[in-house]
Amino acid sequence: MFYHVKELQFNARVSKPDPAFATLLLEQFGGANGELAAAMRYFTQAFAARHPFPDKYDLLMDIATEEFSHLEIVGATIQMLLQGINGDLKNAAENSEIMQLLNGKAAKENFIHQAMIAPQILTSTGGGPAITNSQGVPWTAAYINGDCNGDLTTDLRSDIAAESRAKITYEYLLQFTDDPDVKETLNFLMTREVAHFQMFQAALDTIQPNFPPGVLQSDPRYSNLYFNMSNGSAIRGPWNEGESSMLGENWQYIEDPVKHVLETNGLMTQQPEGTERTLQGVAELDQQLSEERSNEINMAVPIGEQHWSMSAAEHADDTKRTHARSTRKTKGK
Repeated sequence: MFYHVKELQFNARVSKPDPAFATLLLEQFGGANGELAAAMRYFTQAFAARHPFPDKYDLLMDIATEEFSHLEIVGATIQMLLQGINGDLKNAAENSEIMQLLNGKAAKENFIHQAMIAPQILTSTGGGPAITNSQGVPWTAAYINGDCNGDLTTDLRSDIAAESRAKITYEYLLQFTDDPDVKETLNFLMTREVAHFQMFQAALDTIQPNFPPGVLQSDPRYSNLYFNMSNGSAIRGPWNEGESSMLGENWQYIEDPVKHVLETNGLMTQQPEGTERTLQGVAELDQQLSEERSNEINMAVPIGEQHWSMSAAEHADDTKRTHARSTRKTKGK
């Protein structure tokens, strides 16, 4: 259930009309990294997280709802930056107020030139924001479908990346306006991306184990191989020498990939090296985690009659059980 409060989450303001910047700001209204994409991404992900992670369901729904609030802030800012256009498009007379303010043909042509970056503002939406990016390309679910995988550890990693991209987009936008009021609004929205990044990271950390994403483990024969696929001097760093960051395996640097592939018959005779993991251990862990994750969901959502809404007491009990399970896993990490 959604309930609209007419006041904005942040009191957006503008100092003066700026149709050119309004066009750029459409990127955060209907663009790939914009607020609509974020809201729909987290809203969609939340359904699969409802069981057995009701706490993460709440998190995703809360942030999705806040993103709708941010969409409203962006839309309101765009509308204010286009102030005067909507009403004057209803008046075909040459002496309309905005044309008088533009002070003649040259100013009018300059105004049209600025707005023509996104001509739908003048010709389709009548001076209001359109659900497009800054180039007029309509919003599409293709922006988010790849981020909704039904596996929470995968989805949360997508969310962390999405918040990073949105933060950078606001950072770029801040360079193209000198309006102090607009800058303050953009700074608020940028800061909330940082806050959401931390929330998603914290949520991911409560799910253990969470690497690799999903259930099946990586094959220890290939998980720590680094193939030198470039000519010239070899560049070494923590991505190809020392211990790997998550599995704690020693990187095996393959200087000559062609020779190595031939010697191992296309890696068919490759053996685990620089790792304590074994094929048998991986198979056992695959089986263990498969049963554990499957049982978690089946116990949370038994076959038969179901209802989505819970009472406050049921919801509290469900959240307590999930928190207790997460705490146990974290301690046993």
